[in-house]
Amino acid sequence: MPRRTWSSRLLDVSAVLVPGIGRVRAQKEPFARSWASANRLALASGRPLWVALGDSMTQGIGAHDVDGGWVPRLNARLGRPFAVLNLSASGARIQDVLDAQLPHLPEAPTLVTVLVGANDMLTPSRRRDVPARFATLLERLPPGRSVVATLPQGNAEARAVNALLDEAGAHGRIEVADMRGPALGPLRGSLASDWFHPNDVGYESIAGIFEGPVRACLARRARD
Repeated sequence: MPRRTWSSRLLDVSAVLVPGIGRVRAQKEPFARSWASANRLALASGRPLWVALGDSMTQGIGAHDVDGGWVPRLNARLGRPFAVLNLSASGARIQDVLDAQLPHLPEAPTLVTVLVGANDMLTPSRRRDVPARFATLLERLPPGRSVVATLPQGNAEARAVNALLDEAGAHGRIEVADMRGPALGPLRGSLASDWFHPNDVGYESIAGIFEGPVRACLARRARD
């Protein structure tokens, strides 16, 4: 039986004290099963592939259902041109994207999005080496077809990651979905009942943040 971590035990206690935490956590397995089924259909569809990498926010945890997350919302805004291969996982950190998600990236996807880092920001020990890990992630993404979100936190590690993203964006390797400052809008009314994940309102905001960079990425590819 796998060893329980201190953070997982703390979440168990918190779920008792704050019922909303338990309700949101209960979405993890059904959402993962839903995406796994959708992924099989996406790979067999022959349609242009959008590969979504990241953590529970790319799974859509906190939304009313799996279609309420930012990925389905943005695909709808774009006219549903993509079959979505969602390789994200709840609880994922940057190293998990490197080790468990990128190795499954299909050859020449039309679009790749990355929204990860929130779980790396939770404690000082987790933040250690985050810029170096993110630099490795950027090196492994397909250039010219990737959109990567900045980190909204204001600590030194987040600022260092965002500087890497700005540089990669300036050189045309990626498009940047900027979640800094007021981009996400007010927290009030945009969080799920666990007070951590977005709700439908929050995911609509994230879809809006990604829409412009995704359209720019697709337009650049069409010109090239």
